Amino acid sequence: MKEKPTFYDVLMQRGVSRRDFLGFCALTATHLGLDASGAASVAHALETKPRIPVLWLHGLECTCCSESFLRSGHPLASDIVMSMISLDYDDTIMAAAGDQAEEILQDIIRDYRGAYLLAVEGNVPLANDGMSCIVGGRPFRKKFEETARHAKAIISWGTCATSGCVQAAKPNPTRATPIHRLVDRVPVINVPGCPPIAEVMTGVISYILMYDRLPELDKQLRPKLFYSQRVHDKCYRRAHFDAGQFVERWDDEGARQGWCLYKMGCRGPTTYNACATIGWNENTSWPVRSGHGCIGCSEDGFWDRGPFYERLPDMQQWGIEANADKVAAVGAAALGGAVAAQLGGSLLKRMVKGKRGDETPSADDDKKGTQS
Repeated sequence: MKEKPTFYDVLMQRGVSRRDFLGFCALTATHLGLDASGAASVAHALETKPRIPVLWLHGLECTCCSESFLRSGHPLASDIVMSMISLDYDDTIMAAAGDQAEEILQDIIRDYRGAYLLAVEGNVPLANDGMSCIVGGRPFRKKFEETARHAKAIISWGTCATSGCVQAAKPNPTRATPIHRLVDRVPVINVPGCPPIAEVMTGVISYILMYDRLPELDKQLRPKLFYSQRVHDKCYRRAHFDAGQFVERWDDEGARQGWCLYKMGCRGPTTYNACATIGWNENTSWPVRSGHGCIGCSEDGFWDRGPFYERLPDMQQWGIEANADKVAAVGAAALGGAVAAQLGGSLLKRMVKGKRGDETPSADDDKKGTQS
């Protein structure tokens, strides 16, 4: 088996200073949520471990995952592609084409058998022997089976690859099938989202390179680093949900005030992703901050769980549908109670004052009480 140069070797060849290298390691460790010793661990891994060969395939998809990946800010996608990994095949961004590109694919499978990562963007159509997706003159199904068989691990990029997305929506005429359902002997990590967050994608690769293993996964094969909490739990509008303040129409005062979008169909309470904490375009914004509810794009079958702008009855299993109305009602009752208590207190105060003065409250007192 041929050995690739390390990340550090490549950086030195490119004229990067030791200082900048250590700064990159510290930034990467911070992004992964590591402790104070994390930067040293990252530096050691990048200095000693050879770059991982990566084959990046495209099945039924729209390439939005690649578009997202290329916009990563921490670390930069260019650092990942040019230095941290050896991206040997990606028919979207590679210079080679035609027979030359396919020869590269075969060379990597032969020379790095069991040592390369297979990244798959999109799903595999099984209907009509896979004729719905032809790559390099043959069904994508054949290409995927050939490369998956000898991979060290497989990363499924985006909801198309992890659960089928729009291609697998009913009635799914092409039999679009998620990657993990077609693999039984190679570990798979699902990174859902339509598309996934850029820093989540680069963070997963950084983790695998540093620890030489997959991050801890949940039951849906998603990395707990990024998919362990609901969007609702970290949403900055959560306080409005708890206070019973909901947007009722897109143009109402609640919408202008940034109230909770749950009643407008937001699926944040049942969606697991890091959107609310990491954001998009280097945390410039994310859908809910822009005024649009979460559509649950990282969840299985989200295209069939519409319509997107109505509260869905299948969300009652968490008690959220009832709680939204209950919270709003309690909030209104509490506000009414507070107003009543204030008015009652003012009236009692005036009555006591009248007794102490051995006279009933005057008209002037009533006027002052009303103004207060």
